Amino acid sequence: MGWVSGPAPDDERFLDDLQRRTFAWFADAAHPDTGLVPDRWPRPDSCSVAAVGFGLTAWGVGQSRGWLTRHDAVRRTLATLRLLHDAPQGEAATGTSGHRGFFHHFLDPATGLRWSDDVELSSVDTALLLGGVLFAERWFDGDDAAEREIRTLADALHRRVEWPWMQARPPLISMGWLPGKGFLDADWCGYNEAMLVVLLALGSPTHPVGDDAWPAWAASYGRTWEEFHGRTHLGFGPLFGHQYSHVWVDFRGVRDDWGRAHGLDYAENSRRAAHAQQAYAVANPGGFRGYDQDVWGLTACDGPGEGTHLVDGREVRTHGYLARGAGPGWVEDDGTIAPTAAGGCLPFAPEIALPALRAMADRYGDALLTEHGFLDAINPTVGWVDDQHLGIDQGPILLMAENLRTGLVWDVVRGHPVLRRGLARAGFRPAR
Repeated sequence: MGWVSGPAPDDERFLDDLQRRTFAWFADAAHPDTGLVPDRWPRPDSCSVAAVGFGLTAWGVGQSRGWLTRHDAVRRTLATLRLLHDAPQGEAATGTSGHRGFFHHFLDPATGLRWSDDVELSSVDTALLLGGVLFAERWFDGDDAAEREIRTLADALHRRVEWPWMQARPPLISMGWLPGKGFLDADWCGYNEAMLVVLLALGSPTHPVGDDAWPAWAASYGRTWEEFHGRTHLGFGPLFGHQYSHVWVDFRGVRDDWGRAHGLDYAENSRRAAHAQQAYAVANPGGFRGYDQDVWGLTACDGPGEGTHLVDGREVRTHGYLARGAGPGWVEDDGTIAPTAAGGCLPFAPEIALPALRAMADRYGDALLTEHGFLDAINPTVGWVDDQHLGIDQGPILLMAENLRTGLVWDVVRGHPVLRRGLARAGFRPAR
């Protein structure tokens, strides 16, 4: 996993440039007063709390790379944590940021209040936010008043999340809750991006869920352990499901009961998912333009929009923002490739992920790779390139590149007591 014999100098230069550009997106897009990170930019509207989690982690990476000072990293982090800590919580549909320690999926970037009436209280987006909170609590370890305040605020934020309350149908954890309407009908089950949800719920020092939460989660994997384009793995079509929790949790070399029974860890599973998607692109069953061994990667991303296009004498149906993917038993593909799909696989499969990113940069140039990193997506079949960057797609590129190069994010979060306790309660032990 990761570099086998060390990166070539030109690969290091490429990654350094890509990370610097992507970090610049966080630095320029975050609200200047609150530090809240927008869902998308340069047409910012709402703040995505998951993107805030990536942003809180980005400040540490940027400082370590010399792209901002420790003082500025502290300033940005404090502004965000103070707002999140002090923002009103409660059952009301307006005038609040969350309830029972959870946060609404989208917030107003200037005030931190719920963005609109259809925005849910989100368990997974809160978990991704908390990934950044735990990173900040460990990264800022100085004795001065500002860094002590960061640790105090971070500790309070994760301690007040009432995880058992979100178990509408225990032992599974609900995807969310809507003011005035109650819990969403769906629970987190089947393999996907929600591993971090269950681990944080198990690791909570104040409101933990029961020991049955992880066995119930793993038992819900069902029939997704199958072969897909030559790789047998636990499937989830969009690659973000194999990446998001892994941004903060290093699953290499540790296994739960499911992993021991199947002879692999979840990092290896993500590696297989990446290789399966590359093989799918080479096979290209949809006959889309631009797919090959060096340009691949389906995940949730923007798209050309809803419509039908006549291409090479056939009709191609496209969509807007959609969870695209390819895996065992499930394919959703309209010819749209997202750079973050390969970027988030960098620590698992650098031998294919890095050439993919370089090929996209070489083939499409500054039409796709801008001063703020890759635009969100491209569809060569219909000749479309996005004009937006999405926070939840920028984050994995920046942070997984760092995990490949130095392991920084993994190393910082690894020692946090919440994560250690969650992994232990879930039954993770070193592989033998």
